[in-house]
Amino acid sequence: MGLYEKWFEATREKDKRKRYWTYVEKEDGRDEIRDDLAETIRSHYDRLERIAEDVKRLGYTFAAKILSEAMPQTPRGRSGDLGEILATELVEEEIGLRVPVRRLRYKDGRNMAMRGDDFIGAGYGGPDEKLWLLKGEAKSNKVLGKGTVTSARKVLNRDNGRCTPDSLLFVANRLLDSNDPDDNALGRSLRDEVGLKSLRADRIDHMLFTVSGNGPHASLKADLDGTGTNRDHYVVNIHVEDHQDFIAAMYKEAEDLGDD
Repeated sequence: MGLYEKWFEATREKDKRKRYWTYVEKEDGRDEIRDDLAETIRSHYDRLERIAEDVKRLGYTFAAKILSEAMPQTPRGRSGDLGEILATELVEEEIGLRVPVRRLRYKDGRNMAMRGDDFIGAGYGGPDEKLWLLKGEAKSNKVLGKGTVTSARKVLNRDNGRCTPDSLLFVANRLLDSNDPDDNALGRSLRDEVGLKSLRADRIDHMLFTVSGNGPHASLKADLDGTGTNRDHYVVNIHVEDHQDFIAAMYKEAEDLGDD
């Protein structure tokens, strides 16, 4: 059972190529996933096996200090990063595309936001099993409002709705550095797409992903209603009522590697 299935009650609406998904925490859902989510957060900043190696060499306290240096320390930085983390996990768990690079491992500074698309899902689909992409924008706010939704949609529509070339190249080059042949093949497909721009709009899905303390604002549904039908659209809201306290608690737990 995946993170989302354990944690939330989901409501999913679909109208042709438009999907509106809302998630509300189950009564005991947070307790069920707390340890798993802490580990997931760590894995977006460093490889778990590398963290384990630090523990083996230096012990838990100093390994935790190394991990903490990769994580944002400001409420805003943590909120933004957690939005991207939860979006990535949703794409892989609920849609089946890969988000093949954990881009938070490559930040210039732990409190700085990264440029480019927030997350890119990639894989192969359709009857021809050719490249399929998902361009995603993640927003995490204590209070979600229309302005945030409008700005996120503008970003998704940028570059004629395509993934930005710099974002695609970033993912492609990380995959081409891998020792996995499947990663290399996907990386080559992404790199070729930067040059060829051959994918039609109906093979580049869009996701507007939100985490908020006030739940799904009316502007989310209105935004989805206003999108076209030339691609799959996902508009998602994760409702976490104690938004800021929850984020602070989860980062504290993620930074704590234990002592045994």
